[in-house]
Formats: sequence, C-alpha cells, structure tokens
Amino acid sequence: MGRSPHVGVLGLQGDFAEHLHTLREIGADAIDVRRPEQLGDLDALIIPGGESTTIGKLAERYEIIPALRERIAEGMPVWGTCAGAIFMAKDVPGHPHPILSAMDISVERNAFGRQLDSFEADLTVPILGDTPVHAVFIRAPVIEAVGPDVDVLARLDDGRIVAVRERNVIATAFHPELADETRFHRLMATMATEHDDPGEGAGRRPHPTRRARNAS
Repeated sequence: MGRSPHVGVLGLQGDFAEHLHTLREIGADAIDVRRPEQLGDLDALIIPGGESTTIGKLAERYEIIPALRERIAEGMPVWGTCAGAIFMAKDVPGHPHPILSAMDISVERNAFGRQLDSFEADLTVPILGDTPVHAVFIRAPVIEAVGPDVDVLARLDDGRIVAVRERNVIATAFHPELADETRFHRLMATMATEHDDPGEGAGRRPHPTRRARNAS
C-alpha cells in the first residue's frame, strides 16, 4: 500500500489521545473518530480504555454501533483496550448499557478491584516477539471465557486471560499505550495494511466527501 494506514481511535471518551499519539509515533495516519460516517474511511480502529458504560451510551446515541458491526463484518481490524475490550465482548454480566458484541468472549468488569488496586506486569505475547510486553492494568477487566474461534494471546502468571484475538478483532485488558509499548499499535497497522492490500478501496469504503472530491 503506497500510503500510511488510516487507523482511527474512537474518541467518545477515555484515553483516546494517548492512542492517537502512539499511532503518529509509528507513522500511521491517526484519526479521531466520533461519527459513524468516519468509519468508512478507516483501515483499522482502536477502542480505548475509559468508562465502558459511557462509551456504550455515546456509541448508541451517535449510531456508531451498527456501522461498526458492519465494518467488522467486512474484515476491518479493531482492537479494544480495557473498557474497549468490555465494549467488544458478547457477554458482560451486569453491564447496564449497549455493547458492540463483536467478540465471542465473556468479560468480568473491574476484576482486579478499584483504581487503587491498579498494577503493572510484564506479559509474554508470542505474536509480538520474545521481549515481554509491559502492561498497565487500571480498574481492568479479565476475560473469563472464550469461544472456539478465539485465540488467547496473553495470560497473567496465575493463568487469567488478558489478551485475545478472534480473526480481525483483538481485545486486551490492559493499556500498552500508557507504557510506551508500541507493538500492539504496529500490529494493528500491519493488519490494516493487509486488510486494504487487494487494491485501492478494497475492504474500505471512501468517506462520502472524499468520494465526491475524487469524482469532481
């Protein structure tokens, strides 16, 4: 692909600024996404950490959920971190607001306690190489169960699952963007490039204004 991948970050709430900064550091075209029509111009999307209930309510209000489900079905890579992982799960017991239901996983919210119980850990993530990933856990969820098509990418030392992948979607219970860790962002950029590789526009619908401009 002769251009940098267009990687969006859902900017409704949470630490979207940190993800945008990291994407720009690695050379991706980082886009702050707040409207459903922006999804058509993306090669990949990151759903940041924050408050999953707020993200769900705002995503429903701005009609982002059906548009995002459609893009995922088309193969667009999506990665949810912490609250983003909760938002992407099909099963979140007791969650009071809409979720995307994009991954066959069951997630327990605030599995490690309150913010005072936040911690950091070095994780083995084989798809990212031999060097451990330094992960920051803040009011983090844990992935309690996974479906048959879900690959486990990382576990804590006690065996609890904290990173998974199901085809073109990834969820992590932790925040790489708060630890100067760029490998998950690079993975998303690579997946975005592979998704869009069959040809200009393949797997990606141009933004309406861009389509009109190109046609004039």
